[in-house]
Amino acid sequence: MGDPSGVGPEITLRAWRAHLSGAAPRFFVIGDPACYAACGLSIAEISTPNDAFTTGDALPILPLKLSAAAPPGAPTSANSAAIIESIERAVSLALAGDAPAIVTNPIAKAVLYDSGFQHQGHTDFLGALTAGAPYARPRGPVMMLTAGDLRVALATEHIQHNAVSSALNTETIVQVARVVADALAKDFSISYPRLAIAALNPHAGESGNIGDEEDRIIAPAVRMLGEAGIDVRGPLPADSLFHIEARAKADAVICMYHDQALIPVKMLDFWGGVNVTLGLPIVRTSPDHGTGFDIAGKGIARPDSLIAALKTAAAIAERRAAK
Repeated sequence: MGDPSGVGPEITLRAWRAHLSGAAPRFFVIGDPACYAACGLSIAEISTPNDAFTTGDALPILPLKLSAAAPPGAPTSANSAAIIESIERAVSLALAGDAPAIVTNPIAKAVLYDSGFQHQGHTDFLGALTAGAPYARPRGPVMMLTAGDLRVALATEHIQHNAVSSALNTETIVQVARVVADALAKDFSISYPRLAIAALNPHAGESGNIGDEEDRIIAPAVRMLGEAGIDVRGPLPADSLFHIEARAKADAVICMYHDQALIPVKMLDFWGGVNVTLGLPIVRTSPDHGTGFDIAGKGIARPDSLIAALKTAAAIAERRAAK
């Protein structure tokens, strides 16, 4: 359900309307039915995921009661336990094979931190929840964002910019790239994935004159990946990696920090971007936007990204099931 005081409930309802018109896959919600009741749509409480196939046009909801009211735009840490439990319950269902994929609505990490949440966000939390489950492929979690013909993955995620250089290491870049190459081949049906590795510094460090991370950390990772048989180029200046011709040369770009990846994604498709977690034994996607507390309840939140996340999750789940 994500944060129930954000835009999650209303974009979920709009995504259900899209399903009813044939424009989105069928899904069920783990959340408090009260958050979805006053919408002009029928809702139906279910006991198991299989019940979601029997509710007709009514939105199926697996109930998870909130501890406090959730007025739009007014988040409260009193509901943190339920927000976290909704993620945990979804993961349990996916690991058990009772749900083919998870799509998570946005959470506000600051709200969860007040209740002792120890993770940077959904991605590493999902990694922790699935750590004990068997998975024979290169292991993540790796955050990848998609928008149109662009896919970007992150070597570092939600950390301060002044900590990126010290957080980068060759081994992490290699593992992220291995996970991405494997996922492109098996989850996205790209037979021969091509990766571009972004530099950290302007002009790829200008031969060490504007930083040496390219020579010390990134270039060795590129060599190791090439020796492992992965089609890879880099480190490449980030300011020339995202135009049309550059996008045609790579199936994904491995970026060194959050904004290096997310700015081009949101420039290309602000409303329809999708966050995909790679390298896990479960399928998980999410909208590529936040909770939108400032517009929650105003009827203006767009469901495009959630609908795209539902479609992406269904497509990946179908490919995994077919193997």
